[in-house]
Amino acid sequence: MPESDLALLIDAAHAAGHVAARFWRQSPRTWTKDDHQGPVSEADYAIDNMLRDTLTAARPDYGWLSEETEDGTARLSARRTFIVDPLDGTRAFLNSDRTFAHSLAVAEEGRVVAGVVFLPLRDKLYTASLGGGAALNGTPIRSGSRSGLDGAELLVAGAAMQPKYWRGHAPQIHRHLRPSLAYRLCLVAEGRFDAMLTIRDSWHWDIAAGALILSEAGAIVTDRLGSAIDFNTAHPVSRGVVAAGPALHGEMLARLT
Repeated sequence: MPESDLALLIDAAHAAGHVAARFWRQSPRTWTKDDHQGPVSEADYAIDNMLRDTLTAARPDYGWLSEETEDGTARLSARRTFIVDPLDGTRAFLNSDRTFAHSLAVAEEGRVVAGVVFLPLRDKLYTASLGGGAALNGTPIRSGSRSGLDGAELLVAGAAMQPKYWRGHAPQIHRHLRPSLAYRLCLVAEGRFDAMLTIRDSWHWDIAAGALILSEAGAIVTDRLGSAIDFNTAHPVSRGVVAAGPALHGEMLARLT
């Protein structure tokens, strides 16, 4: 059941936080990924190994998809699959920024049924199960109801506000950003920001847990073209992300090219 999966993910997220603490401000070894995918550290690998061992031992029939594990095809035939980003916001972590997260989800037949985003150094635990609502540290959360895009508070990179991505002209918004993509989704889920947008392709491990948390908080999450995101696909990438309350989401799609 998703409820028992959620409890498993919560326990695993706390364990991930303990592993991260061992490397925090300890100058862990780092490497640069191929294809300009950014840095990876021994902390990322240590957390990934712990999560993979813990979660697959508890659910040996589940598939596994993680940013730091070489991908295979076995997960595609599993009824359920773990989708994990062991350390979302590695650059922030390495720069002693507390705004990094552990993002853990379970997907079944393309839908996420349980999700957790945990920011251990900010003591923020976002949780959701399909049909069970979303919460922050156990308290239910709800996304905002804003309908107008101009003047809205958006979590979006500057590149996405270039006129070429918008019909007519780019909207006049208040722009913000956070290092962790999963955290951005959760901030919209709790109503602190009106919407989140990324134009670039987004890996499933970055967005699976946050997408469920946001949708259970009453918002809509699609790719940048307005299509529902099918998770745990052979190529686990979404064509960007548009996340906002229903009215604002519709306006954003109408104004994006």
